[in-house]
Amino acid sequence: MNRIVTLDEFIIKRQKDFPYASGELTGLLRDIGVAAKIINREVNRAGLVNILGVEGSENQSGDIVQKLDIFSNEVMIECLANSGECCGIASEEDESIIPVNSIAGKDAKYIVVMDPLDGSSNIDVNVSVGTIFGIYRRKSDKKQLVETSDFYQKGDELVASGYVLYGTSTMLVYTTGKGVNGFTLDPSIGEFCLSHRDIQIPAKGNYYSVNQGYYSKFDLEMRRYIDHCADMNYRLRYIGSMVSDIHRILFQGGIFLYPNTRKYPLGKLRLLYECNPMSFIVEQSGGKAFNTKLKRILDEDVHDIHQKCTIAIGSPLMLDEMKQFVEKYQATTAQ
Repeated sequence: MNRIVTLDEFIIKRQKDFPYASGELTGLLRDIGVAAKIINREVNRAGLVNILGVEGSENQSGDIVQKLDIFSNEVMIECLANSGECCGIASEEDESIIPVNSIAGKDAKYIVVMDPLDGSSNIDVNVSVGTIFGIYRRKSDKKQLVETSDFYQKGDELVASGYVLYGTSTMLVYTTGKGVNGFTLDPSIGEFCLSHRDIQIPAKGNYYSVNQGYYSKFDLEMRRYIDHCADMNYRLRYIGSMVSDIHRILFQGGIFLYPNTRKYPLGKLRLLYECNPMSFIVEQSGGKAFNTKLKRILDEDVHDIHQKCTIAIGSPLMLDEMKQFVEKYQATTAQ
């Protein structure tokens, strides 16, 4: 029988892989694991307590805030602030960054960006949701409060990123730039256990994921590529939770598209705490991620914590295929 390896044990053993290994990042990843367990507990019993449904306001991205969004955001912030390893947080649910006061004897080196509950509108119909996170090293003076400019870092500067999928089983998938590993929560012992070592995305798949209801609002090159996917009998799968859609593609191959529309000319997904962390994971598994102008997502400049962008992400051969359509039809419309 294979020996069980817990998330905590795996992180400690891999600490030598971290660029600045001194224990802080190890502790921070463990804090996120604890928060994920608490959120998982509430997601699984949401129908039994009064936290289902809409809270009544909108977040900074214009999405209707769900009650579990608020709960998840508070849990993540509390877990990240308690250990002293995090000096600042940027969340989808908060207008501004959240500076974290230092704990005696510690000068926190890391900032965390997060979407605490991606796809939360799916909760009421019992469909999978997730948490997305990214970790950067701060650049400002460690003796002072973190600055907003600390968060204006390209995705290429990520130290670690990951997501948690709350589905039929709960999985935490993360990377520190040395490959991607997945851990499944064993409820009988309350631990994330290594279940998927060194995840590699298939070079090509039979799935494409896009909100096809907006087809008529997409640019010509996107419509032609989507037509191509249908002609090739690729299977359309769209859940409405970025974590869930990309999780399938990570294991089965495919492409996830969120292009610009007339209503959202810059795209709708957030660069800092959605697209960058997920792109880091997919690239580390052998995939590709770029915007609909064919610029690599991790090379995008960040100038606002709620900055939006377009994205195409997934299996490398399918991204290359999509690139050909963009180049062809952008040239056609430019004539």
